[in-house]
Order: sequence, then C-alpha cells, then structure tokens
Amino acid sequence: MSGLFTDALLGSPLPVIMEVKRRDGNGVELLGERTIPEIVGEYTAAGAPCISVVTGRWFGGDEQMLHDVVALTDLPILKKDFITRESQIVAAKAAGASAILLTARILPRSSFQKLIEIILRHELTPFVEVADHDELDSVTHAAECIVAINNKDIRHQERDAGDLDLSRSLLEATIATGTPCPVSASAITDPRVAAELIEAGFRGLLIGAGLLQSASVEAWVEEFEAHRRALGGAAAQAAPPPISPGSR
Repeated sequence: MSGLFTDALLGSPLPVIMEVKRRDGNGVELLGERTIPEIVGEYTAAGAPCISVVTGRWFGGDEQMLHDVVALTDLPILKKDFITRESQIVAAKAAGASAILLTARILPRSSFQKLIEIILRHELTPFVEVADHDELDSVTHAAECIVAINNKDIRHQERDAGDLDLSRSLLEATIATGTPCPVSASAITDPRVAAELIEAGFRGLLIGAGLLQSASVEAWVEEFEAHRRALGGAAAQAAPPPISPGSR
C-alpha cells in the first residue's frame, strides 16, 4: 500500500490532489451548503486521482471526515493533520488512509525523521511538507516520500495569502532529494498558474480552497487542462528543430 497514493498521482493525466476542507486558516467556510458526499462527487466526476482530507481542528476538521470520505470513494486518501505520534498513524491506516501528512516546520528534526520511518513501516506514503532548504535537507527516504512545498506559513495557521515563488525557488532542490513526486501545495487558485507549475516540473499540486471556492470544479479543471495544452504547444514551438545527421 505504501506506493498507492504516489502511483495514483503520477499515473493520472490530472496531477491534482483535490482537498476536502471545511475552513481556511482565516475561518472562511469552504463547503458552503454542500455536503461532503457532494464535494467528493464533484471531485470524482472531475477526474481526481486522489483526495486529501483535512481533519485538523484548526481548519474545522475532525476524524469523522476521514471515515466519511473513505466510505464514498475508492481513490487513495491523504490524511492531513498535525501528526506527532505513531498512534495517529495507526488510526489513520485503520480508517483507510493511504498517505499521511508530516509537517517539518512543526516537528523537531529527529521526530520528523522517525515519523517518516514509522509511516513507511506501516506501508503508507509519507507526504512531507517543507518550506525551506534546511527542511528539505532533513527529509529521509525521499525516494519513498511525496515531498511538498507548502506555499503558506503553517506557523501562522496558514492565514497568509501564500507565496508561490517559494515553490518555484525550491523546485530544483526538491527534485534533488530524489522524491519521485515533487508537489506544490496551498495558495493555488488560478488554473493558468497551476498549469505553469506543472510545466515547470512539479509532478503534482495540492489544491483545496482554490477548487472549493471556484464556481465549478469541472470548469476549473477544463481551464487548467487548456492552459497545459497551450503551454505544451508553446514549448514545442520554442524548441529548436532537430539536427539531421546530414546537416552537421
């Protein structure tokens, strides 16, 4: 099971982890009048390869949300919370999670590394969030982890607007860890910017509020895919023509 979440994300034509989240860091309600089954239905219809569930109380979450989402879909599930001990990992696995969030910024380095090993021992995927080079350097077993750049500051409960330049500046170093799946997470709302991040080299995006506050998840995805096609075409046009052997 340890590679289930990663394989689903890397194998999908839509590299977007879609997130179920009740509130943002400023307390803004994200679900509105919609129910969790309705949100999961929208995500599934839009082609989500996997789903993130925020169970952390800061964001209005609870453990029942994970159970509810697992009961609604066969897609791999990421549990997002402040994980600090093995018992939480065991409970998440029993509930049906395939991946577990670890946030380097709120954990001592030794605890962070120990928890990576514990998650792997339980045959789950460590989804490790980092925000600077030192935190990237602390990631162990990166080849078995998803390494995500959190564009918001968790120390302030992600109340800031976010800085996508953080992802751009850390992309090369994230790839250098050996992770098969560098991810940009949080503060991604514009489908065009999302497409640019994938074109730059990210293998996945984690998007919650950007989708939940859009007029339509399906329309957001369609616009994202249109921008990806346009960027891919532009890249192909910009590339120099191949040199034939006879022209050397």
